[in-house]
Amino acid sequence: MAEKRDYYEVLGLTKGASADDIKKAYRSLAKKYHPDVSQEKDAEAKFKEVQEAYDTLNDPNKKAQYDQFGHQSQQGDPFGGFGGGGFGGFDDIINSFFGGGRTQRREKNEGDDINMRMTIDFMEAVLGTKKAVDVEITEDCRHCHGSGAESSKDIHTCTRCHGSGYINVDQRTMFGTMRTQQPCPTCGGKGQTIDNKCHVCSGQGRVRNKKHVDVKIPAGVDNEMTLRVPGYGHGGKNNAEAGDLYITFRVRAHKMFKRNGTDIILDIPVTFTQAALGDKIEVPTIYGNVELTIPSGIQSGTSLRLKDKGTSDVRTGKKGDQYVNVVIETPKNLSSEEKKLFEQLKNLENPRKKSSWDKFKEFFTN
Repeated sequence: MAEKRDYYEVLGLTKGASADDIKKAYRSLAKKYHPDVSQEKDAEAKFKEVQEAYDTLNDPNKKAQYDQFGHQSQQGDPFGGFGGGGFGGFDDIINSFFGGGRTQRREKNEGDDINMRMTIDFMEAVLGTKKAVDVEITEDCRHCHGSGAESSKDIHTCTRCHGSGYINVDQRTMFGTMRTQQPCPTCGGKGQTIDNKCHVCSGQGRVRNKKHVDVKIPAGVDNEMTLRVPGYGHGGKNNAEAGDLYITFRVRAHKMFKRNGTDIILDIPVTFTQAALGDKIEVPTIYGNVELTIPSGIQSGTSLRLKDKGTSDVRTGKKGDQYVNVVIETPKNLSSEEKKLFEQLKNLENPRKKSSWDKFKEFFTN
């Protein structure tokens, strides 16, 4: 196994880096290596490495332990953000996917996040899938680069506030003159005035556009999990970082399969004959049919396990199992021949051997 790289080295930082430096490095590298958009070689592996480093260094307690003990203090959970029923860590991408706490933006020019809900089928959730998503975003106008002016020559420093965007206002009160600061009414607090507005954005500096992304949904997502897709939120101002896209999932129920965490549950009907004599039957799983041995004498309600036939844990990738619950069917509308056969079977039963019904009655009569 390859030796794990130092987390600071992974993010291109030195030990002692600030929380802001860690966040900025992570956002930059997450966008670079995100498997849905990156053309880099081994992008998925690099993305997981970056995510693992960030999950540790972004948590003050984990960071303190790592700084003291190194990798010995880590449990190696690169997807430690899928919580709350949910897809976290991508914390960032799958957050608690993905409900957990969202990272707070520290720079006012960074773009806002976009939140959306998506309904997917049961099989898409347990096996994973890709979904094409179109989001409407607001971003800087490409013609004026967010300035709102038709050209740079049309932009002038506001003569009233002298570029500060604010003016001082003196008010007389019973306690004397009070000075307050207010946005400049001439430039609207921008510090600049424009002669000719941009013909594309009408001077707003921002435009609405559609953005397309193919979202890779990992196997194992469940209801209310939230997947974070970095960089697909609203655009930042003045070339600042874009926001992120958060997708919260709703999973449609399946007609036959049920789910308990990573385990899959399936009820199967078995005849009296199969239960008494045993049999080999084809059983559906989420991966296709498999052969299952029904042991002779099996009782209704018995659960048989199919190892590794469940869905995956979104954080570890470890698969659950499938549990097959045996339901013995009582035959109805017997033919005359079938009735005769059951009568013969009844007569063949050892009269000396107490039936389960006899034992049940004795419990209440003694």
